[in-house]
Amino acid sequence: MMRFLTIIAALLFLAAPAYALTAQEKLGYVDRAESYLQTFKTAKAEFIQTNHDGSQFSGTFYLNRPGRLRFDYDNSDDFVVADGFFIYFYDAELGEQTNAPIGQTLADFILRKNLKFRDDITVQEVKRSGGYIQITLVQTADPAAGSIILAFANDQTFALKKWRIVDPQELITEVELIDLQSPVEHPDGRFAYNDPKHGQDRGQESFND
Repeated sequence: MMRFLTIIAALLFLAAPAYALTAQEKLGYVDRAESYLQTFKTAKAEFIQTNHDGSQFSGTFYLNRPGRLRFDYDNSDDFVVADGFFIYFYDAELGEQTNAPIGQTLADFILRKNLKFRDDITVQEVKRSGGYIQITLVQTADPAAGSIILAFANDQTFALKKWRIVDPQELITEVELIDLQSPVEHPDGRFAYNDPKHGQDRGQESFND
């Protein structure tokens, strides 16, 4: 039942009525988003991840821009960590990790040092819907490679509340942030990749801020 309720909730989010915005209002929201994210350097929050099939996971999210983030999952040894150069995905059940340069992933949209929605990033859509200001971003050179939808609170805080990744097959993964804290202090080593099988530190903590 929870799986079906989750799917229904996702569909409702997508189908929520959107309010027509003027070009000036859209530009204003883009400017606010850029300003907010430029100061969004460090953070911690609980998260709920909803996958395209309705499966749902929770855990803790950590951020240290530029270049670093971490997702630790509840009731699992799975994790995702970006160390400033690469983003690693560890599957505890398989005991394996995969990785990719951050710049080749959609995570680069929020991890880069100078976060501006221009040049190699294109704002595809701006709308006010579902109680959020939603901004859809794509890679300018390859819009079909996927998109990220950033959802900000439609109030004075304009805080980042959730995001949605839409992959090239149009499969959606949503991450909702709960009890967001920013700024925060992070201990050394939080954003290093440590191989759970060997305790091997492959982090790049020398990444320059």
